[in-house]
Amino acid sequence: MLSVGLHRVLILIALLSVLLASCAPPAPGGNSTTSAGGIIKVGLLAPVTGQGAASGQDMVNGWNLWWKLNGNKLCSGKTEIQTVFQDTASVPDTARNKARFLVEQSNVPFIVGPLFANEALAVATYTKAKGIPIFWPVPSNDDFTQRQRSDLVIRIAGWTSSQPTHPFADWIMQQHPNYKKFATIAADFIFGYESVGGFVNVATLRGAKIVKQVWNPTGTSDFSPYLPLVANAGADAVFATEVVADAPRFVKAWSDFGYKNKIPLFTSQNTTDQSQLRSMGSEAEGIISAGHYAEGRDDPATQSFVQAFDKAYGQLPSYYAAALYTAAQWLSQGIEAVGCNISNQAAFLKAVRSIKLADSAFGPMSLDSYGNPIENIYIRKVVRRPDGRLWNVPIQTIPNVSQFYNFDPAQYLAHPPYTRDYKGVSSP
Repeated sequence: MLSVGLHRVLILIALLSVLLASCAPPAPGGNSTTSAGGIIKVGLLAPVTGQGAASGQDMVNGWNLWWKLNGNKLCSGKTEIQTVFQDTASVPDTARNKARFLVEQSNVPFIVGPLFANEALAVATYTKAKGIPIFWPVPSNDDFTQRQRSDLVIRIAGWTSSQPTHPFADWIMQQHPNYKKFATIAADFIFGYESVGGFVNVATLRGAKIVKQVWNPTGTSDFSPYLPLVANAGADAVFATEVVADAPRFVKAWSDFGYKNKIPLFTSQNTTDQSQLRSMGSEAEGIISAGHYAEGRDDPATQSFVQAFDKAYGQLPSYYAAALYTAAQWLSQGIEAVGCNISNQAAFLKAVRSIKLADSAFGPMSLDSYGNPIENIYIRKVVRRPDGRLWNVPIQTIPNVSQFYNFDPAQYLAHPPYTRDYKGVSSP
């Protein structure tokens, strides 16, 4: 039999254990709510410093705008959404470290972001090892929803790099049957390879020849060594993919060298994205590109977003802003669908995958079985608005485009991913 003193000591130890357990933080990756009536933390990664700062700030602004307009309370106001933001500084190692902070210190149950492909790879390697879902509205690495797909990586409101350029090649050759020879110029990294790869694969399958391919380093300040290589290649037209600050420098140089009115130029959506178009002038007018977003789309869902963003931030929204705005819309519906109880990760991710947006800033969107959107692709033209600002207006809409375009998925995936050297069976 225990003595009265020892009995009291054991009771105190038991009470202390309960108290300590109740004060302990949740396990890494745990969230602070399992049902309506608490708080759900969302980890947000974007670069607001470094080379991607302008695009990253647009991401943050788009995300914040959705919650500002719609409120951050879900499930009849019982559950609060709290955003925990970290700046990746446009550096992969920093992005991974910030993801680790979000998971292990802030205890977020999932992460949205970041921006660049190399950041995304660094973050996804960590989050997959930890069993944490990551949502990618912006990173467009083809293979992460193809050969290297994971149930923990979902591209809500996103795309793959080659998704717009597959149908773009078809459209160009249908509209301009006399264009038989193409030259390409693109940034020398994975997005450039995949963007050009989609274009070249389809163009060559339709009988075109690629007479020259030029790769410039990211961060190119002087395009004079590169432009003559494509301009003098004897091509009927040129396809270009330039990103962030390289884009306005490329477009300006193309015009200054006198090529604008001599050689037809077609580009990826990033080259004339609003985040860069803001710093361009007449040299950009008339450029035709393809993308899953067009801020000049004459549709209430797009224009209500454009007008709200312009009012809030004094500028037209880029695709980066639209992506995070729509991601917030998507996730809010997914969280509501499980009654704000995200403790069952599988049920929550199933709900997110099941969301179908009848309309959005992008247009209709749903996910394929690989976790990538099926969406409109817009053939866009840069035009000047009545207020003098430039924007992208659709001249044709290609609906329901998947990441595989009109290829059989199994056959498509049997081939290697697009790289600097491989761009389809008929490519050079």
